Amino acid sequence: MNAALACIPDLPEWQSPQLMAKQSWPSFHEALTWVQQPTSLPRDTDPAPLLERARARLAADEVLADQLCLGLARRQAQHRPGRALKGDGTLRAQLRERFGFPPTDAQERAMAEIAADMEKETPMVRLLQGDVGSGKTFVAMMAMLHAVEAGTQAALMAPTEILAQQHAETLSRLMGVPCVFLSGSVKGKARRAVLTHIAEGSAKIIIGTHALFQDGVSFANLGLAVIDEQHRFGVEQRMKLSAKGTATDLLVMTATPIPRTVQLMEWGEMGVSRLDSKPAGRQPIHTTVHDMAKMDDILAGIQRALDRGQQIFWVCPLIENSETQSAAAAEERWASLTQHFGPIVGLAHGRQDHAVRHDALDRFKEGQTRLLVATTVIEVGVDIPNATIMVIEQAERFGLAQLHQLRGRVGRGSARSFCLLLHSAETTPNGQRRLSLLRDTEDGFLIADEDFRIRGGGDLAGHRQSGLPGFRLSSDIRLSLYANMMAKDSQSELERNPDLSGDRGEALQTLLYLFDRAQPERLLVSG
Repeated sequence: MNAALACIPDLPEWQSPQLMAKQSWPSFHEALTWVQQPTSLPRDTDPAPLLERARARLAADEVLADQLCLGLARRQAQHRPGRALKGDGTLRAQLRERFGFPPTDAQERAMAEIAADMEKETPMVRLLQGDVGSGKTFVAMMAMLHAVEAGTQAALMAPTEILAQQHAETLSRLMGVPCVFLSGSVKGKARRAVLTHIAEGSAKIIIGTHALFQDGVSFANLGLAVIDEQHRFGVEQRMKLSAKGTATDLLVMTATPIPRTVQLMEWGEMGVSRLDSKPAGRQPIHTTVHDMAKMDDILAGIQRALDRGQQIFWVCPLIENSETQSAAAAEERWASLTQHFGPIVGLAHGRQDHAVRHDALDRFKEGQTRLLVATTVIEVGVDIPNATIMVIEQAERFGLAQLHQLRGRVGRGSARSFCLLLHSAETTPNGQRRLSLLRDTEDGFLIADEDFRIRGGGDLAGHRQSGLPGFRLSSDIRLSLYANMMAKDSQSELERNPDLSGDRGEALQTLLYLFDRAQPERLLVSG
């Protein structure tokens, strides 16, 4: 520590002189020295107030760096170079005819908002939020055809191969333009052909998984990137797909926006289009919370549902993010339910061979099995309208977004559907609070807002998508004390000195560098 402190150069002061005098703060170098070398404090004074002032000054530095980074990001967003994507509407009109159903008012509003964004000279960063069945895919298809009409390509990235293949089948049937599919399972000659079509531009719509942003994939002219199930991708992954084009428009879709995105929306950095209605005939999903100790009653209720001809999902607990352990739990539950209900019970988990898992899903879809025990492999991309009951075992182990997505696997037909959230006796008050929220609402934005309150919004200028902001020096109390103060200071400085020139501007640039906030553009390109 002594060696490190000896290496600190004389740095210019970035805090305002008025604030320094009012708070009686030491310089940055002094503050670090006082905190790390208490023996350097004056011997004839009480060290506690001095240490508190040193820690307060360092906390304020960190908050100022964060607020300054956000302010710069806002300014860059208003002046980012882009390109206006304008189409003649012919492909979109043809899709409306092929689709066969009139769009809802919410879909029409969202399509108009997205089209207006795409026609601007600045790149679009927009969130399309809507619960399962609200019609997000149709809105995304219209946006992709808008990009194709403008002479560019559009890519749709989904988190699982099941969902990506489902999108590929739908888009190939309805879009009326050349579509290709790319995932890790596409190999050899077929993969080379797909990559050639993407690079040459003959493929107008590209659907795939994480494979889309790999190094070997080169787009001729990517105009729009669509990210489905946004909460399943990391920030870096979304950035990598956007980077495949020049000033690429970005549309992210989700039924539950991740807390980091909710916070970006609160800062006004992301446009939001919300689908707040569902097609006619859809019924709400009745959600209930049950103690695992009542398993006999739960099984009796499942038997009655089976006797009525209903189909049921039974999702096993998430175990320490380990698919191996989750698969073992699913196999154990499958064995016990098979013993109870007989051979009508199927099994699907991520450790199975791809073909075996698909066969299990197909058998369930065709009604050959009536109760499917599964892990989170069914979270997205599984569409079985006859399934009307979702049982989630040890639901307190799942995040709110996952629970909301899993619940969305039922309620896809016109019959009334149910979701049973089973919890263990050791569930924490926080876990009970989350399950109660799921029981009381199906609104994805309310769920995301509560997730934001529980988990925090993540590190806005960094890569984490949840948790308290990545402050090392600012406690909750100091954060509340200095956030507003530093926001006002950074805003007034940027209005006066947007290029951060001059003595204080250069000092603030040093501050951004020290706290790893020197790249504000990273904030907006990933959604």
